[in-house]
Formats: sequence, structure tokens, C-alpha cells
Amino acid sequence: MEKRDYYEVLGVSKEAGADDIRRAYRQLALKHHPDRNPGDKGAEEKFKEATEAYSVLSDGDKKAAYDRFGHAGLGGGAYDFQGAGIGDILSHFQDMFSDFFGGFGGFPGAGPRRGRGADRGQDIRAEAAISLKDAMTGCKHEVLVHGAVPCETCSGSGAKPGTRPQGCPQCRGSGQVTTQRGFIMFSTTCPGCHGQGQYLPHPCEDCSGAGQVERQRKVLVSFPPGIDSGQRLRVPGQGMPGRPGTPSGDLYVDVVVEPDPRFERSGNELATRVKVSFVEAALGAEVRIDLPDATRTTAEIAPGTQPGTVLQIKGQGMPRLDRRGRGDLHVLVEVHVPSKLSKRARKLLQELESELTAGTEREAHTA
Repeated sequence: MEKRDYYEVLGVSKEAGADDIRRAYRQLALKHHPDRNPGDKGAEEKFKEATEAYSVLSDGDKKAAYDRFGHAGLGGGAYDFQGAGIGDILSHFQDMFSDFFGGFGGFPGAGPRRGRGADRGQDIRAEAAISLKDAMTGCKHEVLVHGAVPCETCSGSGAKPGTRPQGCPQCRGSGQVTTQRGFIMFSTTCPGCHGQGQYLPHPCEDCSGAGQVERQRKVLVSFPPGIDSGQRLRVPGQGMPGRPGTPSGDLYVDVVVEPDPRFERSGNELATRVKVSFVEAALGAEVRIDLPDATRTTAEIAPGTQPGTVLQIKGQGMPRLDRRGRGDLHVLVEVHVPSKLSKRARKLLQELESELTAGTEREAHTA
């Protein structure tokens, strides 16, 4: 089934600010929360739909990608709610629900909880410069990333090889300790394991139990045809590693398209210059143009073309990111005037000048 527009789901406009989006979601989440609608599958689906919409629109990078390209622009960045159980959703977004509902527990099926920030690693950013040719055709390049990677010695567990983490006796592996006041369960991060639910009796010597080490690495990044400077690509799972047993963050690559000596770019449009002789401008000609992607196109120079004329060639510019064709190529015609002439060439031009002047006078007399 095709997904509804996220703004429509939350009942807000595209100009809505973060507070408006948050307020709209909170109202829907409270209205359709499973605890308030036990056994109501319709309310459960609306709760899932609203939570998915909020998970995207409350994230600056995901929201920007969604605003530009719709659902296709998320590239797997949104949590997949299709077929997900309500307990999985409550567990996946437990920190968000804690903010909205005051931190009380008791969600059915929510499973063990972890402390804030423990459910994934940090996102990182890098910059990549590509040529205009690569931006036109699309390419794959390795991007150098500096940061933490999972420790190879302990495979990211933080435990010394041959040993394993032990469950925290204080919270019994849940990462949370709860107290009950009346019918409400209050949850706080376990002070013994700091929300991890486990401790390391024998930490790895190479990473001191952190499960990660600092290293320089290369990440292969795909750049789609039509990518432009100032745009950002998201590579899931290539950011900082999370704590043991949690997923890594994402890598965000800021794109820089290097200047090209022959072409200027404006969005999906390309511009270039061609030089023609006086004779070609007067009589007309076909000029071949080599495009950045090594293909060729032809510019038709009409008879009598004047210096500074701009020709437009449809569909020979940059590809559009949405794959709906290409922009146009704009060609500025420059007429080459020789700086040195032979005696014969000078005489011929003088004769041509006389002929052109006489022809103009005859046309005026006839008129």
C-alpha cells in the first residue's frame, strides 16, 4: 500500500516548525496509543503511521531529503513500520516516548530498555570532491573517514577474547530500574551499568573495554547522476560504532563538484562557448561539442549568426536527480577575428566589403 504524505499524516503544513510537528505528533500519539485503545487494530495502525511520520519530520537531515525527493529520498533512513509489532516500535523509539509521556514504563511488549543515546552510534560527516564528469554520469568513490571502528580483537564486544559480558545484577540486564507509585511505573537508568544492562568482568586489553578503537578507513560511496555541490548523501551504518550490541551511526557526505574549464553549471543547466570563423557565422555551420561525459552533440550555426548569440540545445545538460530527463545546454557563439592577415586575404576582404556595401545599397534602392 502506498504511504501517505507525512505532513498529511500529522495534519501540519510543510512550513510547520519543529514545535508544531512535535505538538501534532504528541496529540495523535496520545489519542491512538495502544494502552488507551486495547485491541483496536485501527488505532494501532494510526499510531504506527504517526510515529513513522514524526521519526522523519523531526530529524533535520531526513526531513530535508523527504522535502526534496519524497519517500524515495529517505534511502532506508526511515524506520520500516510495515509488519512491525507495537512492542518493537515502542522499544525502538523508547527515548522519544519517554520525552512525550513523562518517562513512565509499562508499555506492553516494549522489552528491555536502554539509557538515552545507547541505541545507536553517533553520525559523522565527511566531504568529497568529484569532477563534473562524475557528477554527470554518476560514480563510486572511496571517502576517507577518521574515527572509531569496532575493535577487531574483541569484535566490538569490549570483552577480553574467551570471556563475555555479564548481566548487571542490579537491573537484571534491563538497563533500567523501576519504581511504582500507584498504578504508574517510573523508570530510570540503572546506576550500576549506566543503562547497558551488563558489565565487563574482563575488559579487552586493546580497546580497554570500549569495543572500539580510533582508525582511518575508507568507505565506498555511490554518487548518483546529477548530484550537485552543497548536497549531502547519507550512508547508513558507516558512522561511529554504537556501544556493544547496538548499531553504528550514519555517515553524511557533503558533496563538492569541482569547476570545469569548459563548462559552467547552474542546477541542471550547462553552458559553454564555441568559436566559429567569420565565414562559418555568415554561411552557417555545424559545430561538434564534446560533453563532460565524453559524448558529443552538435550545435547548428544558422547563416548570419551574430557574435554573442546563445543557442539552446534541449536535453543535453545535467541529469535530474529524480531521473526525469536532463537539463539543457546553452552555447555562446563567439566569432573569431584573425589578428594577422596576408595581403591576398586583406584584398579579398576589401572586395567582400565592397560587395556587401553595394548589395545593401541595392536592397535599399529596391525598397
